Amino acid sequence: MPKTARASLALFFLAVPLLAQPPAPTAETAAPARKLAKATFAGGCFWCMEPPFESLPGVVSVTAGYTGGRKEDPTYKEVSAGWTGHVEAVQVLYDPSRISFERLLDVYWHNIDPTDGTGQFCDHGSQYRPVIFVHDEEQRRLAEASKAALEKSRPFPGPIVVEIVPAATFWPAEEYHQHYHSKNPIRYAYYRRGCGRDARLKELWGAPK
Repeated sequence: MPKTARASLALFFLAVPLLAQPPAPTAETAAPARKLAKATFAGGCFWCMEPPFESLPGVVSVTAGYTGGRKEDPTYKEVSAGWTGHVEAVQVLYDPSRISFERLLDVYWHNIDPTDGTGQFCDHGSQYRPVIFVHDEEQRRLAEASKAALEKSRPFPGPIVVEIVPAATFWPAEEYHQHYHSKNPIRYAYYRRGCGRDARLKELWGAPK
């Protein structure tokens, strides 16, 4: 085969893969990304606040951490000492097209003691107080409406003392705290039972649905 013919053939085969490639997606043709939202709740030990949200359809992730205080990048030891102003909390990343903030609020209420503002269950101190941290005005409106509805229905004696405050910087907890219930199921079950959490929740809300 003449040299010029071989060169032309080589160019042809080099061009084939390029011609076979689909056009790159543009802003108009690309699939729209899911718009996710955040919800942040404090309800005592964050080990126990992860599981109720993780099982919900539409929840993308649940992270244990610290928020609401003064200390930057706090450690568990510092927060548990009670001087940082932080609370143990969970931050829920969710898809609003699949689950509503109202549904998250309902799950939150049914997993805390709304009448105890000084701690939760066996854990006492400001670092365990119950708080709803709102990320925008719509979350504030919904949180206040749900609290007012609960105060009106009052399924248990005692005032509802849960704070509703603007969200602050959320500091993820150390890795060994993340999803503790699945990493250490025996220790988690022992702690939860020993803390009297489920017994108190049943007393407040009745048997789980």
